[in-house]
Amino acid sequence: MSDADAPERDSGPTALRIVLGAQLRRLRELVEITRADAGYSIRGSESKISRMELGRVGLKERDVADLLTLYGMTDADARDKFLAMVRRSNEPGWWNRFTDLMPDWFQDFVGLEEAAMRILTYEAQFVPGLFQTEAYALAIASHGRPELAGPDVRRRVKLRMQRQKIMFRPGAPQLWAVIDESVLHRPIGGRQVLIDQIDHLLAMTKERTITLQVVPYHLSGYQAEGSFTMLRFAESDLPDVVYLEHLTNALYLDKQEELETYGRAFDRLTVDAETPDRSRQMLAKIRAAL
Repeated sequence: MSDADAPERDSGPTALRIVLGAQLRRLRELVEITRADAGYSIRGSESKISRMELGRVGLKERDVADLLTLYGMTDADARDKFLAMVRRSNEPGWWNRFTDLMPDWFQDFVGLEEAAMRILTYEAQFVPGLFQTEAYALAIASHGRPELAGPDVRRRVKLRMQRQKIMFRPGAPQLWAVIDESVLHRPIGGRQVLIDQIDHLLAMTKERTITLQVVPYHLSGYQAEGSFTMLRFAESDLPDVVYLEHLTNALYLDKQEELETYGRAFDRLTVDAETPDRSRQMLAKIRAAL
């Protein structure tokens, strides 16, 4: 499918904020104005301009209007279009109703995931979140005690189920997942939950936008020390991002050398892993033995 034929996809507020920040940076550099001077013009600081240009903060329409004037954008139509995009970037995403459950660093990931053109993920311990059944996700979220799960835990699971809808919308991202074989033997939630989860994985591999590979035990652990996700975007202003999560925070890596390192690691994982066809056979064999 050519880019021209691809279904349109709403990039979402997080991605739009980053794109607008990059455009503001280019406008500033064209007129050779420093970040410090730009910050002064909007009653702010150099660091505020830096955060705006990196898309790390929301954009205030008044600040952007003042910066466009400073940068010499006087065409009324161009200004109106730019400011309309600023307003769109401040509209809450669908995940806004879950923000009381999500730390800021994860909200950014959900927003970027929503805008991604390709998602490459490696999981060493769990089935990737975008593939999890509700029962499997609930077992993880409740620390193995789903019968004790309160409202907040169930809302976290609902959020995960909502995230999965990106795979079935028009213009769905290409999702390429590599999982360690141990994931398929780890009885998260018990035997029946695992059986249903493997059935779900087998069904998901029939989707044309999804590729799933399994790294067999004898090659496990050589190419990556832990789980990671790479997000790639159609928009030229959005750099690729590697996302690494731990218990209390997450890292977003976007330096070229970091992206190359993780890109090579993912390539090696796909070589070590069984082919998609053989991975489906492995899933079916493990399912039959349960």
